[in-house]
Amino acid sequence: VLLAAAVCTKAGKAIVSRQFVEMTRTRIEGLLAAFPKLMNTGKQHTFVETESVRYVYQPMEKLYMVLITTKNSNILEDLETLRLFSRVIPEYCRALEENEISEHCFDLIFAFDEIVALGYRENVNLAQIRTFTEMDSHEEKVFRAVRETQEREAKAEMRRKAKELQQARRDAERQGKKAPGFGGFGSSAVSGGTTAAMITETIIETEKPKVAPAPARPSGPSKALKLGAKGKEVDNFVDKLKSEGENIMTSIGKRSTEAAKVLAPPVNMESVHMKIEEKISLTCGRDGGLQNMELHGMIMLHIADEKFARIRLHVENEDKRGVQLQTHPNVDKKLFTAESQIGLKNPEKSFPINSDVGVLKWRLQTTEESFIPLTINCWPSESGNTCDVNIEYELQEESLELNDVIITIPLPSGVGAPVIGEIDGEYRHDSRRSLLEWCLPVIDAKNKSGSLEFSIAGQPNDFFPVQVSFVSKKNYCNIQVTKVTQVDGNSPVRFSTETTFLVDKYEIL
Repeated sequence: VLLAAAVCTKAGKAIVSRQFVEMTRTRIEGLLAAFPKLMNTGKQHTFVETESVRYVYQPMEKLYMVLITTKNSNILEDLETLRLFSRVIPEYCRALEENEISEHCFDLIFAFDEIVALGYRENVNLAQIRTFTEMDSHEEKVFRAVRETQEREAKAEMRRKAKELQQARRDAERQGKKAPGFGGFGSSAVSGGTTAAMITETIIETEKPKVAPAPARPSGPSKALKLGAKGKEVDNFVDKLKSEGENIMTSIGKRSTEAAKVLAPPVNMESVHMKIEEKISLTCGRDGGLQNMELHGMIMLHIADEKFARIRLHVENEDKRGVQLQTHPNVDKKLFTAESQIGLKNPEKSFPINSDVGVLKWRLQTTEESFIPLTINCWPSESGNTCDVNIEYELQEESLELNDVIITIPLPSGVGAPVIGEIDGEYRHDSRRSLLEWCLPVIDAKNKSGSLEFSIAGQPNDFFPVQVSFVSKKNYCNIQVTKVTQVDGNSPVRFSTETTFLVDKYEIL
């Protein structure tokens, strides 16, 4: 039988040694130290013998690959085994040097164990050794993919519920803020508030069983979604609103505190509030080339206080792509062209109160490739019955910050889950709709490119059209409202802005 396999220096110092039978360290070191002294005979044999063991060896530059066997083992089999050992070492080590072998010692030991088991040669070749040491398991990959998909779906569900709660809370507080405009005690404010309370109540009560199975007492606030002692802060906020004359129903107050414990504070809306919204519709070819890109934008003005109804908006347009601008028919076009200000044709008139009014819109249509904000390169290549797909993104417009980016790749149906290789970000596999969703929380100048590799049975055409969705708080066309002033006296007015850049359609065909 084989007693040990070792890689040693010309002086007999062991670099890597694997013993296949019980042997002490001193015994193996003594045997290897004695090995070079036995080779002084000058004969061209590939083995030497002592009274107890036989050394079968092969020189490798400055090192020796040595097998220590018993004297009654088959020398021909030992030479064949030695040849396999010698071929394994270059598979793991770039150079046949002492430090390189020391660095990959565990890889070599694992490979040695595949060649010899309990002192006897296994019937394996080099390719099988590589496969066995990699321990690659398709079942394990599938299991991990399923588990990761379940985790991602749970996270997505959690985010969706949080957004619902946040929206419900904003609706409730918005109704509370608008109440003074209807007299504070008007039927509209109360009914609107009740609706918001009902929505919040429904969401909170749906969440309760998941987080805390024990039923909460109806008299006190629920602790089902409590993430810290922030209840007092929200109660203080409600008390302040009450002291300022707001009519807040008790149920709304209680329910709002529940939502507030979970969610961040809402956007602070001033009496003059503007929504700047852009939507993009884009179609690209899979081999490059922009087939069509159309972008529509609009500024919506919302005035909550009558004393700020006669105002002018100062617009700063730094767009260099040739955007076509169009003002509302009641807006003074000459004033906008000359001074980039949005004001009514009749300065004595006022903007509508408590309603969203579109005052300026713009449009950009192009087939210029350099205008694409986010390029997607999907590269499927056939490999036997499977297809290896490499897909990468690159942010061309570095001033943008894209959030909640989802790149959706269609998959062939009925072939199981894809095997994911390398990935930046996360992924979800929707087996029902045969889709792979590549999810990226943020794409910006610091994280402008990334890639995903996966393999699955199919043809290159099965992975198109690729679709992209995202939201951004920065608009594509650099059009902003920098200042708001009153018509009389030209005094500045405080205002708030909410910017959104959305996807209407974004396809790579």
